[in-house]
Amino acid sequence: MGHESAPALAGSEAEALLREVATWGKLTTVILHGGCVFEFKGSFPAGDIGMGFYNLDGCTSGGFEGHIRLDAIASIGFQDKLHRGRASYAFTFNNASGENLFKVFLGRDEQGEVFAAQLEKFNMIRDQLKVAA
Repeated sequence: MGHESAPALAGSEAEALLREVATWGKLTTVILHGGCVFEFKGSFPAGDIGMGFYNLDGCTSGGFEGHIRLDAIASIGFQDKLHRGRASYAFTFNNASGENLFKVFLGRDEQGEVFAAQLEKFNMIRDQLKVAA
């Protein structure tokens, strides 16, 4: 397990990836801002383009909503590291300066294990990039 494994998706792929993860079920979205950490555990909401943003539909996610400026996302990395002794996987959405805007972590079952179906999809997306490189 590395910290951030190459390759990365181009920021232009953000909308397609966000639409995909909205179908995956329970995830954990983490937003780091000003030394604070905000987490939302639940389905990542579906969204639609409007007024220059990808607008998240809070009705489909139990209240998590917001507006993502897709053109602020320059790259999407694949985080693969241990967190509190357990395997942890996330898509990291980063700006042009390499700063993280937000992360979407794979969800966990009642025993704290990463959902196998999500991990399979995460690895498939990452592996397709490695083959194309």
